[in-house]
This record gives sequence, C-alpha cells and structure tokens, in this order.
Amino acid sequence: MAIVGGTAPVTTSARKPHMGWGSLANMSFGFFGIQIGFVLQNGNMSRIFQTLGASMEELPALWVAAPLTGLIVQPIVGHLSDKTWNSFGRRRPYFVTGALLAAIALFLMPLAPTFAAPLIFAATLLWILDASLNISMEPFRAFVGDMLDKSQHATGYAVQTAFIGAGAVAAAIFPWLLDQFGVSNVAPDGQIPDTVRWSFWAGGIALFSAIMWTVFTTKEYSPEQMAAFEAERDVELGETVSALAAKSYTTPLIWIVAGAAVALSVNPLGLQKEIYLLGGLLATYGVLSAIGISMAKQGKSANMLASIVGDFSGMPDTMKRLAVVQFFSWSALFIMWIYSGPIVSQYFFGSADPTTAAYNEGANWWNLIYTVQNGVAAVAALLVLPALARKIGKARTHMTCLLLGALGFLGYFVLRDPNLLIICEVLKGIAWASILAMPYAILASSLPQKKLGIYMGLFNVFIVIPQLLVATVMGSVMLAFFPGEPVWTMLFAAASWTIAAFAMLRVRVPGKTA
Repeated sequence: MAIVGGTAPVTTSARKPHMGWGSLANMSFGFFGIQIGFVLQNGNMSRIFQTLGASMEELPALWVAAPLTGLIVQPIVGHLSDKTWNSFGRRRPYFVTGALLAAIALFLMPLAPTFAAPLIFAATLLWILDASLNISMEPFRAFVGDMLDKSQHATGYAVQTAFIGAGAVAAAIFPWLLDQFGVSNVAPDGQIPDTVRWSFWAGGIALFSAIMWTVFTTKEYSPEQMAAFEAERDVELGETVSALAAKSYTTPLIWIVAGAAVALSVNPLGLQKEIYLLGGLLATYGVLSAIGISMAKQGKSANMLASIVGDFSGMPDTMKRLAVVQFFSWSALFIMWIYSGPIVSQYFFGSADPTTAAYNEGANWWNLIYTVQNGVAAVAALLVLPALARKIGKARTHMTCLLLGALGFLGYFVLRDPNLLIICEVLKGIAWASILAMPYAILASSLPQKKLGIYMGLFNVFIVIPQLLVATVMGSVMLAFFPGEPVWTMLFAAASWTIAAFAMLRVRVPGKTA
C-alpha cells in the first residue's frame, strides 16, 4: 500500500496494511543518501587526515569524533522522535534536519586546507557530519517499525540494506571513476586531490536529494492510528523509570571509579592521550546514571535523562544479547574504516607516503574494492539472507555470515596480491549485509511501539561504544606493539567477528525455539 500525500488511511484492522515493493522502496530510498555520506566519510577521512599532516598513530584520536557524536545523538534523537507528532510527521523532521546539516558538512570538508588549522577544522567537520548523519539515520531505523507490520520487518530491513549497499557502491566508486576520466588523483603536499573534492560535493547533493525523496513520497501514520495498530503491545511509559527508582547508587559509583582509574593510568603506563576520553566517558556515564536514579526517586518520570537511563537499564533480554553481538561486530568495522585504506597503500602498493602516486593509487583501489563489499551486501540482503534465514533461522544465518566475514579480514593479513582482496570483500560483504539486517529484524518485532525510537537509539549505542573503544585504545596498542605496522589490526578485526559469531548462540529469536 502506497501512502503518498496527506494522512495515511484509517484502518479498522489491528494490523498495519501490507506494503508493496514500490512503497518499501520509497520508504527506504533515503538510506541510499545517508550511506553515501557514511561511505565518503569512512572511505576518505583517513586519507584526508594524512594529507593534512596526521601520523598513523594520530588517526584513531582524530576519528573519535564520529562514534562520540553517535553515542550522544542517537539516544536523544530516538527519545525525541518517539514524542514528536506534528503536521510534518514523527520521524521526518529529523530526516530533513540531518540531511541539510550533513550536506553542508560534505560541501565544506574538501575546503579544509584553505582554513586556519586545517587538521582541526577537518576533525570538527567530521564531528558535525557524523552527528548530522545520525540525526537522520536513527529515525530511519525506527521508521521501518512504525510503517510495517511485524510480518514485513525482515523484508523492510532487507530493502533498507539493499539501498545502503547501493549508496555505498555509488560513493565508493566515484573517486575511481573520476580518476578514469582524467580528474587529478594526486595533489601537492597538504592539499586534497580533486577526485576526493568532487566526490564530496556530488555526495552532498545526492544525500540531500535521496532523503527528500523519502520525505515527500512517504507519509506517516497518525498517533491515533499507531495506538490502534499497537494496542496489544502497549506498555506503561513510566515502567522503566519506576524500576530505575528502585536501584541503588552502587553501580553509578563503580562506573565513576572505573573512569577515574582509567584516566589515572595514562601517565604511569605511557598510554596515548585519547585514553583520557575513555576514562571521562566511563565517569560521565556513572554521573548521569546517578542523576537519573535521583530524578526517578523524586518521581520526575517525564525527564528525558531519567527516561533514557531507565530504558537503558531495562532493555529486553533479546536486546541485551544482541548488544554483545553488535559490540564485537562494529569493533571490527571501525578498525576496517580507519586502517584499510592505509594498509592497502602500504602493503599492496608499496607506499605509506600520501604525497606519492602509489599511495593514492592504493587509496583508490581500496575505494574500488569497497564497492565490491557493498555491492555484494546489496545483493545478499535481497537474495541470500532471506533464503538462508528460512532454511537455518535468523540467528544461525547471522552467525554463518560473521564467520565468512572473519575469513575476509584474515585475507588482508596473509595475502599480498591486491586483486585477491576482491575475494576478501565478497566475504565481508555477506557479513555486512547480515549486520545491517538480521539484528534489527530479530529485534524490531519484540519492541514496544511507543519506545521504538529510543530502543533503536540505545541499540545503536552498542555500535558506537566499540568504535569509541577502538578510537581510544587502538592507537596505544599499535604504538606499543606494532608501530608502523597497521596490518596487524586486521587480525584484531577477524577475532572480533569470530567472537560476535559465537555470541549469536545465546540469542533466541522471539517466537522461535532456536
């Protein structure tokens, strides 16, 4: 059923109407643009930072802006979007806001060398870009649950994953295509190549256009319709806050002490300065938890902080078990985004110097084979995953895909022919498709509609926490044990996906026995 123009039709059924493929495509097309933004960011920021003078050891600290913004933005946006109901909709105001800010950040990023302190300017823009992408992305995840009956959740997330893959292919291949058409791929020291500059500018236009397509072709259900659809899954909104009020202050105190211990260990152990951020985050969470408990004890159930902390501590069991899987899955992905480009240039094309033609040829090759990963993900989401899930179940499907992806990471560690990396990207692409679809398909049907946004935002916290851990710790690990040898990070990534795969043995799909 297409819901185009005006308010979605009222139905007397307790179930949401079945959507056809055209409506599913319109609903998810915005993710095509969002993923263009993420891939331009993930595929090129290490290259830009190194071009502006950053060392290999400094990259994790510069990248820390991305997961930190996600950690802050996603729960807040999820909480607010659950409570936003106006003539423009529930989730769509956030789509538009994020799209506009992200497009501006993409336009300004290639101009970083023209500003004072260009490295700081680029890191600040990364902060703004990632925050903006998260403002749009988190409500898109909840949007599927809003608009589709639970019988279509798996299909909805598969279509969303297909558009994610297609957007990633477009963004990753564009610098290589520009190079083939004669656009300069090498720039003087301190300058960004024209292939990257034009990719960011074209990406900004594509991102904004795709999100606005979804905004104007898909209307949201009214609060009354949503209440009718989800009556059987209604929950008392104050329930988690009441549970929070019963908690003691012991756990927040433990987080505060742990944060202080981590911060105090930096100088004695000679760790990198970004470890201070990790300690600060642990202590901050402890302080916020204590404040949330205090507010809950005072009966301030409408307070956003108390609601978020309460919902975090009261996550459903399925969500808690999937959170472990997400943690290790995204640890590996963040390692990939930081180090893969430099690894391909250094080990497969023979140069770690960003001013050389060999380095930039390697960077473009990474962008090109990254399109293989995302192209495979787009196809696997629609063809491989549904068939495999029907045969062996969603949980075992995700486990299998993660193990295949781990083999892909190992290939970077043992191979040296750049052409063979295509095989690695095929394996990683299958895993990437599953990461984007299966956990959400398992989770969405078990969550209460009134809290779908906040729970999706909190679930995504387990995407950004491992990224923060990698950003704060990996630099110290590399400097201490593998200085100048980033290829070892691929071994860490393979181990992370292997752990995530076996963690799926503890996950039970709602309504299934296995």
